Amino acid sequence: MPRARLRPVACAAALALGLGAFSAVPASADPRHTEKVPTAIGTGGAVSSVDPEATAAGIEVLRKGGNAVDAAVATAAALGVTEPYSAGIGGGGYFLYYDAQSGKVSTIDGRETAPAGMANGAFIDPETGEPYNFTPELVSSGVAVGVPGTLATWQRALDNWGSQNLKQVLRPATKIASRGFAIDETFREQTLDNKERFAAFPATSELFLPGGDAPQVGTIFRNPDLADTYRMLAKQGLDGFYAGDLAAEIAHTVQEPPKSADTGLPVPAGQLSTADLAGYEVVEQEPTQVDYRGYDVFGMAPSSSGGTTIGESLNILGQFDVAAMDEAEALHHYFEATALAYADRGKFVGDPAFADVPTRTLTDKLFGAERACAINPGQAAAKPVAPGDIENYDGQCPAATSEPVEERDTENISTTHLSVVDRWGNVVSYTLTIEQTGGSGMVVPGRGFLLNNELTDFSTVYDPQDPNRIEPGKRPRSSMAPTIVLQDGEPVLAIGSPGGSTIITTVLQTLVNRIDLGMSISEAIAAPRASQRNTAAVTAEPEFIETYGPALEAFGHKLTPAGDSFTPQAEIGAVEAVEIAADGTLTAAAEPTRRGGGSAMVLEPTE
Repeated sequence: MPRARLRPVACAAALALGLGAFSAVPASADPRHTEKVPTAIGTGGAVSSVDPEATAAGIEVLRKGGNAVDAAVATAAALGVTEPYSAGIGGGGYFLYYDAQSGKVSTIDGRETAPAGMANGAFIDPETGEPYNFTPELVSSGVAVGVPGTLATWQRALDNWGSQNLKQVLRPATKIASRGFAIDETFREQTLDNKERFAAFPATSELFLPGGDAPQVGTIFRNPDLADTYRMLAKQGLDGFYAGDLAAEIAHTVQEPPKSADTGLPVPAGQLSTADLAGYEVVEQEPTQVDYRGYDVFGMAPSSSGGTTIGESLNILGQFDVAAMDEAEALHHYFEATALAYADRGKFVGDPAFADVPTRTLTDKLFGAERACAINPGQAAAKPVAPGDIENYDGQCPAATSEPVEERDTENISTTHLSVVDRWGNVVSYTLTIEQTGGSGMVVPGRGFLLNNELTDFSTVYDPQDPNRIEPGKRPRSSMAPTIVLQDGEPVLAIGSPGGSTIITTVLQTLVNRIDLGMSISEAIAAPRASQRNTAAVTAEPEFIETYGPALEAFGHKLTPAGDSFTPQAEIGAVEAVEIAADGTLTAAAEPTRRGGGSAMVLEPTE
């Protein structure tokens, strides 16, 4: 972040950034955008997302005079077309906004909510009396579908800060859905990974498995039903989604899942009703804020745990001179800090409308200083570690007084993030999701979008002491962590990532790479990753294990390769960021390879 007096970035790295610059091509010159370039440097506005069609949609809005909020909604709507397994109007998310005129950072919590009729024991199989298995029962079900908040988020953002209306910003995405986009390897692989689930629902199979197979790489995929849905929403606005025919169809899909007669998946029914949709509201609240080495780091307050957990981790790391450490020492401290912060996340964080969440304490520098006492500079602590004492802390080193809390990780990578900066200096960092890859697997028939399975983020077994227990109307705890960083009141970075509960560590590790370890933003994103979430083993990418494994094992850390049935590619996160230099130069930066690579564009390239 160039405004800071950071460790210098090597000239070779700076040259690499220049060589990687991307000249945004007008949409009229090429009807389809397929080239993914991870770094773009210039002025006039910037967009970073995982997909070139979506990034180009945002750039088109900026080019036509729209601001960062307009472009962010346009980009998100396009991702609902090209990244339908990760996001869309069937899901929810968190919107973070910096307003250049007022200098204020604001948030919109558009997280999905549990239906009013959802019982505390909703995840208990009535036939067996035992909790449903996470897969296949919960992930492909109506019972896991929360009330979607994405469209309400878009409308509130436009009402609060936008310069264009919903009809205008939906146009680029509607065009993409109508004319189609080119299938890449990631889309085909994700479809094949979910083939059994998608085949269980005729509407999903018809859309994503034409002829019984995933679309081939390079072919053109069109979604006329979604184009029609966007056109309808452009005319009717929120009422078109949260009331009327579409609301009834969503509720019917959840309550009577339209599965094929020959599927072996159980697909438990859910409780979401038209009344739930009509009553949905986004929440606006103050962001979290911590100071880290002269930077003001803003994030999402609960129901997201992103802001509190990143904030606490930074407050812990702030007690150490990380920049003076070698890489293994720095990573050891990073692991130990996140383990402590995740212990507090698991113990204390949930929806603040239902639980007394100590947000101020968790982001208090004094509390972080006391938690830092638990770090042994030369030895990893046994995991899981215990949560801190939120009632009595003074920055001194206490004796452990509580039992360890094991991280219960059900979140998955099927999320997406976008970062936008406009010519006036307004900034958006927006993370949105439908939860697992492909969400619930259920397309609303005739509407072209998948419904979320976000309620799997609740704890499966009801515990009255658990802040993330199931309750009607409640938002499940999330790890989504859109982040905006300021210095001296001016924005220097917008950043975020998908990745389930690894979102927090991904954003944090990238910040440490950039601020403490002197990497450029592109280098910080590309660096190999690992995630310690208060578990016995550290989840790590293969390259990370190869590079740092022996040195970190000497500290007592056990590293295990990333990857599961939903993310077999063994990758952690997919960062999308925009950095702002003191002279106004913008560096849009995305993943070079993870998740097939991201797409960064600037309005007026200078390199």
